[in-house]
Amino acid sequence: MVVTKRIDGDNKTLMTSVYDRLRLDIVDGELRPGGKLRFEELKERYGIGLSPLREALTRLASEKLVVLEEHKGFHVAPISRADLLDLLFMRQEVEVLGIRRSIEAGDDAWEAGIVGAIHALGKRDSLTSDGHIDPEWERRHHAFHDSLVAASGSPRLMFLRAQLTDHADRYRRLSHHYQRSGRDHLAEHTAIADAVIARDPIAAERLIRAHLARTVEIILDSDDLQIIAQDK
Repeated sequence: MVVTKRIDGDNKTLMTSVYDRLRLDIVDGELRPGGKLRFEELKERYGIGLSPLREALTRLASEKLVVLEEHKGFHVAPISRADLLDLLFMRQEVEVLGIRRSIEAGDDAWEAGIVGAIHALGKRDSLTSDGHIDPEWERRHHAFHDSLVAASGSPRLMFLRAQLTDHADRYRRLSHHYQRSGRDHLAEHTAIADAVIARDPIAAERLIRAHLARTVEIILDSDDLQIIAQDK
């Protein structure tokens, strides 16, 4: 049974609303990688007309979360080991650049933002009682990583970084093994925060690269992540 998610408002508001919902459903894994995006099904699911739906899908295609193929229509972007490793490479480069620029330009308020973000992160457990990632912890987690690069002074870098984070979140949320990894998140994040506040770009780069790589290692080691395609 398809649950209709009614969206009201003018055409521009409708497009933005359905874009947000589609994007969230793709990142959360509600719409599976490689799945066909059929207009009639989506119109019923979201309670929206064809025009704003097409605009939202086109926008998501520009962000590489949706793929448009000639004569085949739209489908959710597939995932693969090669794509995940390429994503890791890009995230490491962008995060390092953002942190280095922030270390160079950041002021006392920037440092205070990091201190506040790591404190808030440490006040919340990463998993809920049923073993899933806690949404509030995840919000604080994003806020902490955002604080590290907040003084980069580059809106384009921040835009690209946000897109890469969405793609990374999609892989992580599709991996049940990641949720049971048992890693010490707070220790990793505290070490990164300490290095950045100490204005030590070499240590900060080493730690952020290792932190991001560890997440990818956990996902790739997962036996229950069946949807990761075999490289051919």
